[in-house]
Amino acid sequence: MQHEAEEQAALFRWALLSRGRIPELDLLFHIPNGGSRHPREAANLKRQGVKAGVPDLFLPIARGKYHGLFIEMKAGKNKPTEKQEGWIQSLKEQGYAAKVCYGCGAAIEAITKYLNLNEEKHKDCNDLSGKYECTRRGRQWNKQK
Repeated sequence: MQHEAEEQAALFRWALLSRGRIPELDLLFHIPNGGSRHPREAANLKRQGVKAGVPDLFLPIARGKYHGLFIEMKAGKNKPTEKQEGWIQSLKEQGYAAKVCYGCGAAIEAITKYLNLNEEKHKDCNDLSGKYECTRRGRQWNKQK
């Protein structure tokens, strides 16, 4: 799980560095549903509405035919759970783009393509793919060739 957290932290470093060019990134946020907790704290959070399987990230910006973009971050061989897959399907049915991204690079690609969707065109951003390098060179994030 630590590797996944590192990938997500790298994504937010990219977002911070890129927000001058892409101001919408200021609205990207993490939904802290995961992690291990003391049983009392877990029960309290459940009473407050925390739900298993909700994707990790949300970008509440409408693009194309979508109301916003949800991302479930994964790293390595980690796979989405049944509950995560169920949430992703339900969110898609409600008009959101929702995607599992394996690593920072895949998330950068998904966000970039999503934000470039034309409001007139109804492209399917749930098949976004591509590779970005997540190592910082100077102050830039570079797309892999």
